[in-house]
Amino acid sequence: MFCYMDSIDGSRLEGKGVVVSGVGVLDKAVVILSFLSEEGPATLAEVVVGTGLSRPTAHRLLSALEAHRLVGRGGGRYSPGVRLSLWGGRAVSLALIEVGRSALVALRDETGESAQLYVREGDLRVCVASVERASGGLRDTVPVGAVLPLDRGSGGKVLLAWAEGGERLSGEKAAELDEVRRRGWAESVAEREAGVASVSAPVFGGGETLRAAVCASGPVSRLGEHPGERLAGPVVAAAREIEEALRRG
Repeated sequence: MFCYMDSIDGSRLEGKGVVVSGVGVLDKAVVILSFLSEEGPATLAEVVVGTGLSRPTAHRLLSALEAHRLVGRGGGRYSPGVRLSLWGGRAVSLALIEVGRSALVALRDETGESAQLYVREGDLRVCVASVERASGGLRDTVPVGAVLPLDRGSGGKVLLAWAEGGERLSGEKAAELDEVRRRGWAESVAEREAGVASVSAPVFGGGETLRAAVCASGPVSRLGEHPGERLAGPVVAAAREIEEALRRG
């Protein structure tokens, strides 16, 4: 673990890819992002120790970075935010978005419904790719960058069900996620938004690590109370298509 001074001592930044620009608040924010990128998820106390910034400064900057989606927070730990990937982060993340959107177009064309790709950011989920229903009539629109809850909607259920290390849940919710894992997909009816139904499936990377959730959604009036009956097959197939494209890439 590397350590920085609150004054941003340039000699301590050599070899860390952090340049002292002279704009103090920007330099300190970059120090935090660099630390989180190298060391992984960290508590506020760990950020303070690892960067050498004062606790008030670290907390203030982390809060600002979180507001801008440059940092995510889950379980009391901070990590680099999804927005960094959307702006041109790791090539693998960009590849996921690229092949994901191609699969979403095919899913939309097959089902006639809107399609989305979600990734988890802390205790929330973010839409990183979205394709709207092409024809007229009622549609469910989720813009890229939309931040949605994990505890409502089929996409959230998938991201919780296959979360790395598992989620500390009990009772009815735990039983529901067990069922989601058993059948390989999740459905929801009017959970996130009144009148909207959806079906989602997990997208895995190497070592069966969860990468994302692919989703098809539309009005309950068209999909009914059991949207999985019509959408589960195509959605699961789209997830496998994304995985295969990522392996080939």
